[in-house]
Amino acid sequence: MSRSHRLNELMQVLRRHRGSVSGAMLAQETNVSLRTIRRDIATLQAMGAKIDGAAGVGYMLKPGFLLPPMTFNEDELQALVAGAQWVSQQTDQALALGAQNALAKIGAVIPADMKLFMEDDMLYVGERPFVVDFDSGVVRYAMREQKKLKVAYINKTGDTLAYVIWPLILGFVDSRWSIAAWCELHQAFRIFLVDRIVEISELEDHYPGNRRHLSKEWRNSVCQSTDKNQYIE
Repeated sequence: MSRSHRLNELMQVLRRHRGSVSGAMLAQETNVSLRTIRRDIATLQAMGAKIDGAAGVGYMLKPGFLLPPMTFNEDELQALVAGAQWVSQQTDQALALGAQNALAKIGAVIPADMKLFMEDDMLYVGERPFVVDFDSGVVRYAMREQKKLKVAYINKTGDTLAYVIWPLILGFVDSRWSIAAWCELHQAFRIFLVDRIVEISELEDHYPGNRRHLSKEWRNSVCQSTDKNQYIE
């Protein structure tokens, strides 16, 4: 266990005990020696933690102290790395760059011993098996600005139809990208499969309401409807 992870676990144990807790109990719960507990308590106190007590008496943490926000354990760091790898391989260039920049910022502030877990290549995310000529950045921008989109969409019979949609959620389900949206033609929520979109363009018009509220309405409609299939066929 890394030192930063150990300090974080010690803080959690101190929080669980409302009164004072002995060093021996802390050592037992964190599976380290009593000497290590004393050293870690001193470190936390130097970082600003208000821990009353001393060796042989017991320790009690006063409320109000938090460890620095960039304290991660091994699993958390590897989860971040795996997530960034997935974003880099499965999304548009702007989002991929954002994931890489975020990792670089995290790597610049975490302790040196934790950087090893960021550089560990035990997890691998491959490239998407096919390339869709589709820039998800256009959809993400339209969602942020609540702009309407015009899409040319191939239906199951091979015909290309035009739709004006209000993009609400960009999803990735069963290895396929899709857009949950309000469809002006159907006057209902519909799901558009990205690999069937042959053309997409942003319109000047803003759609009304609040995207987050509309997204909740869409989720509720999926849960309450007897017809779960909202996909455009």
